[in-house]
Amino acid sequence: MLYGDIAVNWLTHGIYGHSVGHASGLTTIQPTLLRLPGYPAFLALCFALFGLANYRAVLYLQAVIDLATCLLIAGLAGKICGQRAARVALLLAALCPFTANYAASPLTETLSIFCVALGFRALAAVLEGPRLTPRLIWTVLLIFSWSYAALLRPDGALLAVVLWVALIVYGRRGLGLAASLRLALAAGLLSVLPFAAWTLRNWHTFHVFQPLAPRYATDPGEFGAPGFVRWVRTLSGDFTSTNEIYWNGNSDAIDPGNLPARAFDNAGQSEQTRRLLDDYNAITTLTPELDARFDLLARERIRAHPFRYYVTLPLLRLADMWLRPRVETLNAQLRWWRYAQHPGETRVAIFYGALNLAYLVAALLGMLRWPRLAGAMLALIILRSLLLATIEAPEPRYTLECFPLLIAFAAVAIASCDGQEPRRI
Repeated sequence: MLYGDIAVNWLTHGIYGHSVGHASGLTTIQPTLLRLPGYPAFLALCFALFGLANYRAVLYLQAVIDLATCLLIAGLAGKICGQRAARVALLLAALCPFTANYAASPLTETLSIFCVALGFRALAAVLEGPRLTPRLIWTVLLIFSWSYAALLRPDGALLAVVLWVALIVYGRRGLGLAASLRLALAAGLLSVLPFAAWTLRNWHTFHVFQPLAPRYATDPGEFGAPGFVRWVRTLSGDFTSTNEIYWNGNSDAIDPGNLPARAFDNAGQSEQTRRLLDDYNAITTLTPELDARFDLLARERIRAHPFRYYVTLPLLRLADMWLRPRVETLNAQLRWWRYAQHPGETRVAIFYGALNLAYLVAALLGMLRWPRLAGAMLALIILRSLLLATIEAPEPRYTLECFPLLIAFAAVAIASCDGQEPRRI
């Protein structure tokens, strides 16, 4: 695992890099910037405390963090709607299998979800805390939440944007505009310090300006195969294409039989695509020459169907990330709907899909009641959805960062708010 490899090398050799094997049998450590330091730092801390590469301890700790997230979601629901909503939110969060499943995976999801829950819970406390010490503590936690979210993954910066703006917009009422601006400015300056260090490190090591992480997770000088990526974007509409096509690029063979019907606009293009994949499968490496051919094919398809490329497929990928049964961690079949081939897995997938839809519908009903902080909560969901619509490789896990807010909204729909009037913001 790349995150773990970076953590081990960082901890044992003092090099933030990944291991590279050579034909001679030797292994060297190559500095990298293709992953932000948030999760490798978490792994390195766990390894230092509990033993090198002790992933069991990592997963136990993530389970504890997931439980803390449930409490934070309940606290958020209590702040925006009252104690009945808090109890409902705690139940919904604790019983949600979608977020819990990732606590058992050494990925950033559990920590990213925690940061969202902590950030909004801290924002609610900062806006209403009348005493200096509690407000100071919650302010520190607010800054930590959005800073660490961005250190985990580049898209975590959206949390910083939303919470920073919300601190000013909401804070002007209880704190006054001048005080909220001073607080936001100080919080913003403190939160950029880790990124200043990361940017300086990248400039010193690679001589590039990179305050976050590169869009396609490549190190400076590494070939990113933009033509192949553009071609995938002309046909990818769901997680199946991500698994069978995108992830196989530059590593494994791509079966032409797995291409969806929308991958070809005519018989000539079908033959052209198959010849190209045959040439790729012979070496399973995306050379610049092959990538140029993928790019030429992609541009031809974009010219023929620009609306499909810029509108239809992005919306299809976004819908798949929100509505697909979240069974990717259960080793279920990608084509879960083929009941005759795997009836048990199909039934589980249908149950998960229905449960996911129930959470979404309940959240939508809660949004319509427009509780406190609804504007900021909805802003993060919308901004994240717009960002996800731009990616070519959809995965259902990318929408999980919105679940703390969805669960809080759902609790508002189910519970009657304790005499609190909603604020139209």
